[in-house]
Order: sequence, then C-alpha cells, then structure tokens
Amino acid sequence: MRIGYLECFSGISGDMLLGALVDAGLPFERLEETVAALKIGARLTQSRVLRGGLSATKVDVLVEEPAHAHPHEHAHGGEQHSHAPHRHLATILNIIAEASLTEAVKTRARRAFQMLGEAEAAIHGIDVEKVHFHEVGAVDTIVDIVGAAVGAEFFEIEGWIASPLNVGSGTVQCAHGTLPVPAPATLKLLGDAPVYSAGTPMERVTPTGATILRMLDVQYEPLPAVRVTASGYGAGGRDLPHEPNLLRLMVAETVEKTPQTGETEEIAVITAVIDDATPQVLAYASEQLLEAGAWDVYRAPVQMKKGRAGVAMTVLARPSLRAELEEILLRETTTIGLHWRIETKRALEREFAEVATPWGAVRIKIARWASGEIANAQPEYEDCRALAEENGVPLKQVLQMALAAYVRKENA
Repeated sequence: MRIGYLECFSGISGDMLLGALVDAGLPFERLEETVAALKIGARLTQSRVLRGGLSATKVDVLVEEPAHAHPHEHAHGGEQHSHAPHRHLATILNIIAEASLTEAVKTRARRAFQMLGEAEAAIHGIDVEKVHFHEVGAVDTIVDIVGAAVGAEFFEIEGWIASPLNVGSGTVQCAHGTLPVPAPATLKLLGDAPVYSAGTPMERVTPTGATILRMLDVQYEPLPAVRVTASGYGAGGRDLPHEPNLLRLMVAETVEKTPQTGETEEIAVITAVIDDATPQVLAYASEQLLEAGAWDVYRAPVQMKKGRAGVAMTVLARPSLRAELEEILLRETTTIGLHWRIETKRALEREFAEVATPWGAVRIKIARWASGEIANAQPEYEDCRALAEENGVPLKQVLQMALAAYVRKENA
C-alpha cells in the first residue's frame, strides 16, 4: 500500500504542501497546468530556499486579477497580500466543475470546500450558502487545495498519515480582526486531531492546511514499517532562527504481512440502506467499488420503515480506502447517507497451488491452520470460468475436475 506521511513539526499550510509535493517529484509543470485549467487569474513560481539551514522548495501563488484592498498576514510568510474578491461556495464549486481536471481531483476539491464552508457557517451561525469566503476563498487557497488533490493523484497515494500537529501560538490578523491561534475555522476543521504548540509564536496550521488534511482523510498515527520511495521538504514563508519552518513529505510503500492464524488486522465496514435504486445501478456501483480496491461488496434484502423493501449494501475494505469508497457509494447509488465502523479481521494463512485439468491450468487457493494442516482448498473461480467459456464445457465440471486433481496431487 502506498502512503503519504506528513511530518508537521512546524505545522502545515497550502503552499508548504505544494512545495513538499514538488520537492518529492511532482512535476512543477503539472501544477502550472492545473492553475491554467482553473482560469482564475493566477500563476505559480518555485524557488530553492533555506529554512533552518535545510534546503527546501518554496511555491508561491501570484494573483494576476484585480484584488480589492484587503490585507491579510500569512503566518507562514509574514507578507501582506491583497486578496481576490469574496466568493460564495457555489461560485468556487462552479470554478472547480468547469476546470479541465480529472473527476477524482474535482471530487476531492469539492469535498474540501464543502467542509470549509460548513465550518465557517457553524462558526458564524449562518447557512452555508450565505458564507462569504475571505482568506479561504482567495485565489491562492483554491490553487492550494486543488493542487494538493492533483499531487495526491500523481503519487497514487492510497492513504495519508500525519504526525501530531504543531498549531503554533499567539494571534493572527484576519478579516474578522485579531484572533487567537489556531483560528476558529482551523480549530473546527481539525476536530479531534492531536495538536500541540511549540516554537516561535505564530500561526502554523492555517485554515487551508487544516482543510487539506480533512480532504485527504489523514489519519494520525505512528509511521508504520515502510520503504520510502520519495521525500520532499516544503518551505513556509518565514526563515526562523534555529527552527526549520518546513513540512516534510514521505511517499512510501508499507511492508505488509499476510495475516497468519491468530493474527488480526483492521477492516472498514461501510453500509448504505437503499430503497429507490434499480438492480442495474446497484450492480454497477458494486463493480466500481471492487475496481477501487474494496475487498468485497455484498447486498442483502431488508425491510425498512413503513414496510418498504430495501437493500443493504455493505462494503469491506482496508481503512485507508474508506473515504474514497464512501464517495463512490454516494455518487453511484441513490443513497443520501451511510454509516461505517472499524472492525477486527482474522484470516488464515493463504497460499496457491496450480493443478492441471483437461482444459488447462487452474489455481487452487489453500488456507492452513497454524499447525500447517489444511483448513480449506477451493479452485479459483475466474480460472475455471475462463476455461469453461473457452472450451464450451459446464463450469461445475471444470470446478469438480480441478478439485479432484488437487486431491490426487496431495495424496500422491
């Protein structure tokens, strides 16, 4: 499994993550193409800088459209920027929808701004449609969020993990005046993420940074056993004495073991109960979920309130895929809600053997107890199906012959 690990010892902002992605190998041209596709009057620059004596990549968003005089101090840079006119959520979602981007990137970016809008609405006690995006609606933040989604897609990262977050301390100047760090929107978005404060007083986790963490469905846990394939450092704006103002990204492959007898692993169980979708829609959704990496998808008839007949669709997958599979369920079926839980999975040790049949080779999946004794052996369905179709023989006959061949081989 490929993961992205973020070491947030100096916090996280949108520009820091873009810098780390480029430093780790994301082509800068890919980000430039993304900005051009958004058509919001912006361009990017990149540079090599030192932060605490360490070399890193700094990515800056330059706004070319007329900006109204609304200065805001970026805590990671300390510079004063004039921001683009305020935007409503619907406007931003429309910008993303009309851009020439992949559907996966659009889905992530839309989800990010929806969460951001809901956080702002909750803080100010208004409907999300009435939220005026100030800092978070500016051109640079749109670029940061969409660029982060593009980077995640480029590296084909299946799950994100982060260290506890250094949120900083002190106050920050924004559209609503002087506010304590972390800013209210940041605090709302971080939820129950582990946080602490260290170093020079400043805002270290920005609202954009917190939104990206939520968008990527980051988990906060220790780095597992991995093999690092790429790494990069993204620079914040300030060069602090004796303090590397950096975000480090590691792209890595986890070192996984097949669960042995008695060993367990976590499994995500996602369920949606549906009463207004056709069998064809549900079958297509099941195929999409399996192609996205679900271990299994099954459907069971249920009786819903008022005597309505429905279908409970359940998806089993590794926890890191939960958010992506939820998006597919919500997009491809008619459900407007779902629930999920983490359970513990136990699996026997598995291996494969190959046997010969009159029509060709078939793999046999074998499960063993810890003692080595065989618990179960079954022919692989897809192998048998392919031979049955190719040779015009009944599937059940191929299955029987394959299993008989395996028994003979074991008893020989």
